[in-house]
Amino acid sequence: MPQKRSLAADVVERLREAIWTGNLPPGMKLREEQLAEFLGVSRGPIREAFGQLEREGLVLREPNKGATVARLSREDLEEVYSLRLSLERLAVALAVRNAEAQHLTEMQGVLDTMAAYVERGITEQEAATLDIRFHEILCQSSKHKRLYNFWLMLRPQIYIFFLSRNVANPDFRDHIVRSHQGIFDAVLDRDEARAVRLLEEHLRDAYERILPIYAQ
Repeated sequence: MPQKRSLAADVVERLREAIWTGNLPPGMKLREEQLAEFLGVSRGPIREAFGQLEREGLVLREPNKGATVARLSREDLEEVYSLRLSLERLAVALAVRNAEAQHLTEMQGVLDTMAAYVERGITEQEAATLDIRFHEILCQSSKHKRLYNFWLMLRPQIYIFFLSRNVANPDFRDHIVRSHQGIFDAVLDRDEARAVRLLEEHLRDAYERILPIYAQ
């Protein structure tokens, strides 16, 4: 049984990565038999993976129609933004109280990498991965397990929205480092009011940068 769960988790990871990178584009029909043959597994782990990816909002399954890669919509963006705002506002407030030295070191490490990548020219995938990682550690440092688990369910959709950002814009390159550093510094100073305010501003800015892509 453990081996089966491990295999299914591997299939989930590979399919999720293919969706994130665009190798499985939105609207594409996902056929169990073809994917099973390509990945060298039985159809059971493929079905399990579809269930997990459906819960993450990356796959749609309909009776008698099978599974397709989901198209994220304006409504999806609004829902993800509103949930992130609620979850991360609480997360950063708790992080001010509960973050340990390990969390702070990991977050600063992400920020240092982000700054180095921006300096040499950051890609959409790099920006999305580092941005996600910073917020993941922030939620971990809240020490609120259920909050963290709910945030993990949103993570795949957040990543896809992040891929639509224009990282070549000089304003974005400056913003991605500066805004995250501001949140981190407030957590480091144990200043809850400042941390919450900066987090809210940061998420609002992220939403407004993505909104034009989904406006129609």
